[in-house]
Amino acid sequence: MEFSVQTANPAKAETACLVLPVFKSGDLLPAVAKSDDASERLIGQLLDRGDFDATLGNVQLVPFAPGLGAERLLLVGLGERAKCQEAAFIKALDAAMTALTKLSIDEASTTFTDVPLGDRDTAWKARKTLEAAERAIYRFDQFKSSPAKAPSLTKLNLIVSDADEAPLAKQGAALGSAIGQGINVTRTLGNLPSNVCTPRYLAEQAEQLGRNSQGALEVEILDEEALETLGAGSLLSVGRGSQEPTRLIVMKYQGAENPKEAPHVLVGKGITFDTGGISLKPGEGMDEMKFDMGGAASVFGTVNAVLAIKPKLNVVFIVAAAENMPDGAATKPGDIIKTLKGLTVEVLNTDAEGRLVLCDALTYAERFTPASVVDIATLTGAVIIGLGHHATGLLSNDDDLALDLLDAGEAAWDRAWHLPLWDEYQEQLDSNFADLANIGGKPAGTITAACFLSRFADHFPWAHLDIAGTAWHSGKQKGATGRPVGLLTQYLLDREAEAQVENSDD
Repeated sequence: MEFSVQTANPAKAETACLVLPVFKSGDLLPAVAKSDDASERLIGQLLDRGDFDATLGNVQLVPFAPGLGAERLLLVGLGERAKCQEAAFIKALDAAMTALTKLSIDEASTTFTDVPLGDRDTAWKARKTLEAAERAIYRFDQFKSSPAKAPSLTKLNLIVSDADEAPLAKQGAALGSAIGQGINVTRTLGNLPSNVCTPRYLAEQAEQLGRNSQGALEVEILDEEALETLGAGSLLSVGRGSQEPTRLIVMKYQGAENPKEAPHVLVGKGITFDTGGISLKPGEGMDEMKFDMGGAASVFGTVNAVLAIKPKLNVVFIVAAAENMPDGAATKPGDIIKTLKGLTVEVLNTDAEGRLVLCDALTYAERFTPASVVDIATLTGAVIIGLGHHATGLLSNDDDLALDLLDAGEAAWDRAWHLPLWDEYQEQLDSNFADLANIGGKPAGTITAACFLSRFADHFPWAHLDIAGTAWHSGKQKGATGRPVGLLTQYLLDREAEAQVENSDD
């Protein structure tokens, strides 16, 4: 999505469609008031007569607005002014952008950056505006014999009332566009069927990213032979029952001025389809297990955002990709496997396979002497019971890292919630026959899954993001969400800013 930032009077803006956010009280924002005056109180009359209900998310197209430079006017309800916070702002934005994509126009202008929103500045509002626009133009219908006509909207003009705020708006819009495109990459990978999106397909996508990066991204693919030589028995055990070969995908971005600066590592769970293995899942809803590579997909989306933004930071992206299938070679309940770290695991349930691929990936990450490691995984149904579909579960062995991720989630409005990782939970993983079991029973399932991973992250600051409740929607709106690309990108940008401050102090 192209964008521009303008400081013109919105009433005079020559545009195919002018989008104006309106409070339910009729208390018009300055930009809206200017347009209202120029159109002989068209907006005020619509509100007074009840012809437009400014309830949050309501939209109304006015096909002709005399006195305005715009060909059309799109009014968007913000609801009550006192209740207009981040969630309401984004809901109104999404409604506006969805409505714009249904019009036969290639550009539009909006004044959303002027909406008062607590301590959120112009950059933040511009960022969320472009993110919403990128999400709105997204379509996934390439497998339909008659795809719907693609939206014609290709450019968005942000009208800012204060010229001094224009640089912030440009900065925010550029960031929002990059993150929005990264979100859409994640959505596409998640939405692809598992007969297309296999571990080998993900490896090919990584190699393509490397080729297109003009040297910014170094890619290494470890095949099954390399993993066998390495000793990654846990990762390999998950893919034993599949005809699709397992892959460990490593992508290195060197953006820091000091090439030896310790990298931050993102690790994604890439189970491209999860039947549960021998511990077979129920058939109902199993099609959604193509989304079990949501962690890997979010890593790829973040790679795309990073390549666009080019932060001065070193980052290593690791994806552990496998398919969990039940055939004669599959791992069985009761089997004992040996991990890359050397610990042995009694597999009590083959449907707890995500932790088995991640543990070897975490051990592999140790070789980079990382500043931090964050893994992202659709790991447990228990996190949905605990947090629903709004918050990502967060567990960590480092409180500072946990706080950094929570702050990034708040800044990106892609929020997480911190759960405990106390030693008392570890005993649930005790095994009579191996160093540990891969499940700890029904109580605190999300926590014991993280406890398992923590055994492989004892040499670096580590955090685990359980996105089982946030990576996709079910039902009528079925599809990948693109989360938590916003959180991850913000986390990396915050680390860049932190490093710059530390370097300046030196």
